[in-house]
Amino acid sequence: MTRKGLLFNTKPSHRIASYRSRFSSSAIMATINPSVGEPAADKPWHAAYPAPKTTAAVITRESLLSWMLDGKVAGKDFVLVDLRRTDFEGGTIRGSINLPAQSLYSTIPSLYALLSTAAVRNVIWYCGSSRGRGNRAAGWFADYIKEQNNTEMESRTLEEGIKGWATGGDEYVRMMDEYDAAIWK
Repeated sequence: MTRKGLLFNTKPSHRIASYRSRFSSSAIMATINPSVGEPAADKPWHAAYPAPKTTAAVITRESLLSWMLDGKVAGKDFVLVDLRRTDFEGGTIRGSINLPAQSLYSTIPSLYALLSTAAVRNVIWYCGSSRGRGNRAAGWFADYIKEQNNTEMESRTLEEGIKGWATGGDEYVRMMDEYDAAIWK
């Protein structure tokens, strides 16, 4: 028996199969969000946002390690932001927060408000290599800092990203949480 096109006298698994055969998730998502139906290769995730106007400063892993060994604490003296999402594996630099780049842009005003209230002066962004997401996020945040006329906060990219850090030697690995050597070989 059907009612408004849905099957009611069948087992739940048959109703789900019937529903799936009539409505593909990509067709439904394309109706809700037209960009979903487009091939991912044609449009990268960041194409929906403006390109950064600012090239953020770079911090080397040696400088960051020196800060940490000198007693500066991530989350207090500076903020480390790990931008990885689906490739978040192998560990992270101690004290980092994970904010996937794909959902970052719209949260920049709130993130800025939190960090400026806490008097954070340095925000360091990284991804796998810091050549894509890291540079882009650091640039967007640097743009926002400029728009706020803030001359005390700085947005930086970690040179070589987590890959450079994790393969930099034992002194770097000791400053990682959830380090998995197998990932970095």
